[in-house]
Amino acid sequence: MKINVFPIVSSLHNQERINEETKTLLAELIIKSNLEIEIVDVDRLYDGDLPLILIQSGGSEQLFLENYAKLKPPFYLLTYGTNNSLAASLEILSYLKDNDLEGEVLHGSTTYLTKRINEILEEKRVYRYGVIGKPSDWLISSNVNYKDARDLHKVRLIDIDINEVINHFNKIDDSLCKNNFGFQYDEKELTDAIRLYLALFMIKKEYRLDGLTIRCFDLLSSIKTTACLGLALFNLKNIVSTCEGDVPTMLTMHILNKVTGQVGFQANPSRINVDDSTMVFAHCTLPLNMPKTYTLDSHFESGIGVAVKGELKEEKVTIFKLSKNLKDYYVTTGTIIRNLNEPNLCRTQIEVKVDENIEYFLTRPYGNHHVIIYGDHKEELENYMQNL
Repeated sequence: MKINVFPIVSSLHNQERINEETKTLLAELIIKSNLEIEIVDVDRLYDGDLPLILIQSGGSEQLFLENYAKLKPPFYLLTYGTNNSLAASLEILSYLKDNDLEGEVLHGSTTYLTKRINEILEEKRVYRYGVIGKPSDWLISSNVNYKDARDLHKVRLIDIDINEVINHFNKIDDSLCKNNFGFQYDEKELTDAIRLYLALFMIKKEYRLDGLTIRCFDLLSSIKTTACLGLALFNLKNIVSTCEGDVPTMLTMHILNKVTGQVGFQANPSRINVDDSTMVFAHCTLPLNMPKTYTLDSHFESGIGVAVKGELKEEKVTIFKLSKNLKDYYVTTGTIIRNLNEPNLCRTQIEVKVDENIEYFLTRPYGNHHVIIYGDHKEELENYMQNL
């Protein structure tokens, strides 16, 4: 993230001393925030991610007005506690509010300033998520409105032809597909799975993506491998990634990551026992930091590629899913009571004792995949969704 700072100072003050104070302030902010911060002139102020107007001294109010035509709201006035910097900023902010313009004085300790700057950056940020291919044919209730994704969740969905991934895959040499992860599995299958991971990483970099979903079953016939391991590695790195081109599930993971810092297990509800409120969830990919232990196996439906068979911790979990309208949602808690090893299910299999509302799955589910994370985060997620 790049922050540009436009300084304004009255000629009544000692410019050299004030510049030294400014350097000290900005150096402390850079250290605390790990952000790129640069002093610029007014013509470059809006070239970065966040423009700050540094009011260096009292008497700067008229200089602000002289540059006013080149400035635009919201106005973030950065100040410090000397040279009447704060006093001038309050006068400027009062002027802005009198004219119904959005603005804020950023004043306080470098710890507070860092926290508030990061909050503003998060508020302004638009996430970029790739939709590689389109939702799998069986996801007949998983189409979303791209404008709603942008307006409601600040996510820009970018359509990417799956052939771009295949072209990258075919150009990557075996020598680059090194097993630096310590995986134990068939060498050729591992090489192809890592090659696909690298191809997806190239797409992520090329399109500057924060996350992605891929219509992965098309890869079974075209390049004879699966994305299960690649997605598991992406999610390990907190790069939100889902399979089968499932956009609502990708956005579900996005919300979970924003609210809790976790990504989660994208899973199929495979079996429900209404009598005791237990459910079996299964899938062939999950973040590699979720299981206690894991082994690699083939992809369940096709018997090829590399899938993840993990043993999850038997503890409290939250189950969450965003609907296709991107407003409604389902959230509940439960406890993983055991891991399963059944031959007729996807490779990672867990049985969950659900705390409430299990009938939802049989009466009004929001599609197939649901996402499971560790811990009780129901209240946090409800607050987040209600405050959209």
